[in-house]
Amino acid sequence: MPPRAFTPGLEALCGTALALVARTSDTASLALAELVVRRYNGLEPTERRAFLHFLLEEMGPSCADIDSAIERYRAERSQVSMARLAQSAEARRQQFLRALNMATGGTRTILSMRADVLSALREHPELAPVETDLHHLLASWFNRGFVTLERINWRSPGAVLERLIEYEAVHEIRGWDDLRRRLEWDRRCFGFFHPAIADDPLIFIEVALSRGGPSSIQEVLDAPVGPNDEGAQDTAVFYSITNCQPGLQGIPLGSFLIKQVMQELKAELPRLEHFWTLSPIPGFARWLASEGSAYLSASEVSALDLLEDPLWVEDPERSEALKPVLLRACARYLVMARRGNQPADPVARFHLRNGARLHRLNWLGDRSRKGLRESHGLLVNYVYDQGEIDSNHDAFVYDGAVVRSSLIDELLGTEPQRMTSP
Repeated sequence: MPPRAFTPGLEALCGTALALVARTSDTASLALAELVVRRYNGLEPTERRAFLHFLLEEMGPSCADIDSAIERYRAERSQVSMARLAQSAEARRQQFLRALNMATGGTRTILSMRADVLSALREHPELAPVETDLHHLLASWFNRGFVTLERINWRSPGAVLERLIEYEAVHEIRGWDDLRRRLEWDRRCFGFFHPAIADDPLIFIEVALSRGGPSSIQEVLDAPVGPNDEGAQDTAVFYSITNCQPGLQGIPLGSFLIKQVMQELKAELPRLEHFWTLSPIPGFARWLASEGSAYLSASEVSALDLLEDPLWVEDPERSEALKPVLLRACARYLVMARRGNQPADPVARFHLRNGARLHRLNWLGDRSRKGLRESHGLLVNYVYDQGEIDSNHDAFVYDGAVVRSSLIDELLGTEPQRMTSP
């Protein structure tokens, strides 16, 4: 661990943090907590990392208190002594974080701390106990019971609309006109919000209503606004879901969001029959370049040489030659490429864990620079069938199964089957 750089700002913050956990007066605690917020947010990145080490070293549990509680429990094996043991094992930094959360801006500051810890963990794995405590508290404060679902439309507060443009991570919002199109009568946008940061979405999802499911993101983003005919729409397509707060990484709001939005849409538009995603495949091109040849024949590997010219997508002859090879390779990637007992692709893991079914690959579904770079232009549909969600989830979680359609099996070159073992 590197030596801590005790700058004046860092030293003042550490002293304030110690004073905060020592105070019992609500008034004094609130004043100190607000001082911590200002001082932490004023630190440079290196100072922040040093403060995280301070939380690790100076605000962990007391070994002496734990030893004493263990002795009391050994002498008297009661619920009271067990509770005291559990209390003694709790790090003082949890008390510090709970007190900090009471300050104006305290919740945002704690989210920033966790984002800072997550970015530091690779180089400083010793900070894992601090991350564990932050995750534990944030998972409690941001569980489904404390967040609210809100529909975002053109009349939503300007600050919220600005943040949609800022945060959108899947398909860039190209200014205010593009945002307005995404909020028209045949579109929906929903987000989870928390009262502590009410003007800032935690996560949001964008939905296109259509007759049948579109096969490309261009059909969604570039479609003109037509006459209002909501009664003709039978399919809701989730085409973008964005986590807005890095400090909430690993806290599963996305699963709750999709399922509640399905309920909201079905209640509003009873004629909706199908719920699909139009999802990116962010790991496919990287996997194909590094490992894909092991899953392909020699002739298929040879055909991939056509990808070396970035203009292949504009050449119908080369595009047609690559189409069957890339579709087959991508199906094998989504079903066979594994990270442990789960699919290697992060979007696949998310939707399959939520109970979706891998349904269809869409050739050149995303011709953007990002789409061609990450997945050679392919997009994938996952289908959320309300009658299958629980069984699909269980098959994935307990067996590592990729529940899929016959369309995917045809690309794999196998007989249709429900599960694929790793």
